[in-house]
Amino acid sequence: MPARRGGEPVVDVTPTAGTRGGGGTITPVPQTLVTRDDVEAARAALDGVVRRTPVEPSRVLAASAGGPVRLKCENLQRTGSFKIRGAYRRIQRLDDAERARGVVAASAGNHAQGVALAAGLLGTHATVFMPAGAPLPKLAATRGYGADVRLVDTFDATLGAARDFAERTGAVLIHPFDHPDVVAGQGTVGLEILEQVPDAATVVVCTGGGGLVSGIAAALAGTGVRVVGAQAEAHAAWPPSLAAGEPVTVGGATIADGIAVPRPGDLTFAQVRAQVDEIVTVSEEALARAVLQSLERGKLLVEPAGAAAVAAVAEYPGRWPTPVVAVLSGGNVDPLMLDEIVRRGMAAAGRYATLRVRLPDRPGYLADLLAHVGRLGGNVVDVDHRRLEASSDLGPLGLGAVEVALTLEARGHDHRSAMVDALREAGYAVAEGAA
Repeated sequence: MPARRGGEPVVDVTPTAGTRGGGGTITPVPQTLVTRDDVEAARAALDGVVRRTPVEPSRVLAASAGGPVRLKCENLQRTGSFKIRGAYRRIQRLDDAERARGVVAASAGNHAQGVALAAGLLGTHATVFMPAGAPLPKLAATRGYGADVRLVDTFDATLGAARDFAERTGAVLIHPFDHPDVVAGQGTVGLEILEQVPDAATVVVCTGGGGLVSGIAAALAGTGVRVVGAQAEAHAAWPPSLAAGEPVTVGGATIADGIAVPRPGDLTFAQVRAQVDEIVTVSEEALARAVLQSLERGKLLVEPAGAAAVAAVAEYPGRWPTPVVAVLSGGNVDPLMLDEIVRRGMAAAGRYATLRVRLPDRPGYLADLLAHVGRLGGNVVDVDHRRLEASSDLGPLGLGAVEVALTLEARGHDHRSAMVDALREAGYAVAEGAA
């Protein structure tokens, strides 16, 4: 495990323990780290601006972790995420001439809203480049906070467009994570955790570019609290970067768009390598289950990126010392996407299933099937009656036969399996999954 080294230059450190992707030769990256003093100064500047978000217990996660788990609810922060902390601190430290030129940012949503609100509070104008596919609620909110929103084709193009704008106009680029003031602002979450959960042993944090996990690590340096980053497996730049000893660029697609960052920052890479104990990755199914669990059991609306820490605690049972604090980094999610994520989460939890059943094409057989499913405790959500199409795994659809696709709610994997077994024992030809 790398040593925690406060503000000294980072050279010749070992790879972060526990990261997927193996070891590697470390290339020295001289970089002055953000310190606890920097984070304390940021907190003083943020006093009266950000909310001291609550910490809530999670009995469901405690069963998985083997001890107490607390949820740090940054999804309840102003603008719906932690991003206002770093954005405000960065803009607050600009001089009058810099503020007069305005600020510019690139973001898929949360950083955009943080910059827009912070700029308005500090009397400067914000221009934000966002991908054309950004969720409409995030676009509307960013405009609502007073920013001039400009759309570009893809997320990867936003930062380049923002840099070009800064060069043309003199506006100050507010990077989403790779700046000491941004990291220090995000680190104020860690100071609150220390006060709210003084016996915390582990803090698990979602990780994209690394601003939040770096800031929290700086705030917790020297306390003995373990800091763990959680990244979406489908778009994970940290494991290969740590293995290579330098930031590398990756691609991928994930429902956790808020942490789908192709490359760690230079500053955040140095901070993570020196002060973060471990990086783990979580699957898309785990992220969907975490969003669903947060809604159902915690009564908390959390976006997939914000639920990455919840997913990690659930997917790595008993891995870390307790009490564990899982940071819910944001709650900004498109309602249409939320519906899809909840369905995916239910499917991953065994509570949502599609069955294909062969029946004689005669009156009464469909009613008998639905009644049988009802007696088994299944809740039918949708029925698709197919006379012409056949799924290959059930063989050709003969004359006088029909295939019925049933979408069901079940109580879990065991209940779903039991229903399938019971239907087969009753003589039905049954296949699972979409046709």
